[in-house]
Amino acid sequence: MESFSGENILLLGSILLVAGVLIGKSSYRTGLPLLLVFLIVGMLFGSDGLGIQFSDMHDAQFVGMVALCVILFTGGMSTSIKSIRPVIAPGLVLSTAGVLLTALLTGLFIFWLSGISWTNIHFVLLPSLLLAATMSSTDSASVFGILGSHKVGLRYNLRPMLELESGSNDPMAYMLTIILIAVVNSGSEISAGNIALQLLLQFGAGTAGGVGFGYVTRWLISCYHKIGAKSREDIGQATAMISILIIGMVFLTFTATTAVGGNGYLAVYICGIVLGNSRLHHKWSITKFMDGLTWLAQIVIFLLLGLLVNPHEMLSVAIVSFLIGMFMIVVGRPLSVYLCLLPFRKINLRARTFVSWVGLRGAAPIIFATYPVVADVPGASQIFNIVFFVTLLSLVIQGTTVMFMARKLNLIEAHTPSESDFGVEISSDLPTSLHTIVLSEEDLAGGNTLSDIKLPVGGLVMMIQRGSKYIVPNGKRKLHAGDSLLIIREDDNHADR
Repeated sequence: MESFSGENILLLGSILLVAGVLIGKSSYRTGLPLLLVFLIVGMLFGSDGLGIQFSDMHDAQFVGMVALCVILFTGGMSTSIKSIRPVIAPGLVLSTAGVLLTALLTGLFIFWLSGISWTNIHFVLLPSLLLAATMSSTDSASVFGILGSHKVGLRYNLRPMLELESGSNDPMAYMLTIILIAVVNSGSEISAGNIALQLLLQFGAGTAGGVGFGYVTRWLISCYHKIGAKSREDIGQATAMISILIIGMVFLTFTATTAVGGNGYLAVYICGIVLGNSRLHHKWSITKFMDGLTWLAQIVIFLLLGLLVNPHEMLSVAIVSFLIGMFMIVVGRPLSVYLCLLPFRKINLRARTFVSWVGLRGAAPIIFATYPVVADVPGASQIFNIVFFVTLLSLVIQGTTVMFMARKLNLIEAHTPSESDFGVEISSDLPTSLHTIVLSEEDLAGGNTLSDIKLPVGGLVMMIQRGSKYIVPNGKRKLHAGDSLLIIREDDNHADR
């Protein structure tokens, strides 16, 4: 890439983005995960395709770090504390002990596979564990993308649990990867006490940093709003500037937390949760801005990783990579999930089976696989190619069948809240909130007008969405099952005043 001029880089980048978006549109017909399409587009334009040469692992690692910060923060903003409260315990167990078990089981399998004469990998125990650690976490971008693209709900609070797990398990995989790289390069022995101390510091400082910077960011937004109110700032400009302020705080959260020994990825995710569950000025507009930025981050990192890999090099490890990937899908991930969820009796076998199936690999494992390459770990190039192959396998097999498995296991809710976007927001200074409900046949059993149905106490219907139409409500308007109602409601602490 060094030989390219700035104009050529912009030209190639714009072509990749446009081609990825247009080709990605076909993913709705083929059932392929959208992010997999961008990964393939990057490979098609790479060294074995149209010949774009990109092999700088340092640059890829940096871009990946920036992208993961944005993705995890936005994932945190979309996480409702109310929805995850019932599944915090199993979600955190999966994101910590589940990652550790997956890495251990897969690492032992890789070590056993390396001892077979016909295989072309020869990893001893520690490099085997390192390879497994890089791909031991589920990928937040893939999970958020696939679950977010399907407007359905899942029984037993599975969706918030999966999103919580995928958003919070990258720090564990990252920490295991860094520790094992240090041990492999130094030749020292693994100390269980040292690992426990490092994990405690990473998670403790990461959590404290996320909460602390979350509240600081909220305070800064409030200060900005007070200053803007005095100068009568334009709402559009205020939204844009607050969004920029938030982006700055996301990267400050990551770097400051990392500097004191905490896990920056965990910190930005928790910072997002704090802001997402706070009353913010222009929250709807800010959320939409962050959603767009997140999609851009995901597209860029998947395209870049596609350019980074040389497909012909994966062919030499295709067989062992396929075996490792299938082991993770069929044995490693399910066994770790079943063991971790044993104490949680309310999560039945069907739900556990689905959770084990949604073990999607994606950008995060590939980014983590660049760390051994940058650190000059022996066999790092094989590690990177195996991780890339396993990621492709996971996205093709698991990514295309997530909703199929949910239907087969009867986990899709019959009637779920709509994800309809009315494009309406209200000031956080007002003692009101907006809610969206979807009407079912049961809701209309007593009649099909607004006066016939039961609405939340103190609620008033502002708008009706029917397919692509938006309808202003009145007392005589006939309602249909599937209609989305936008309701404004007084907050509980103001309703009786």
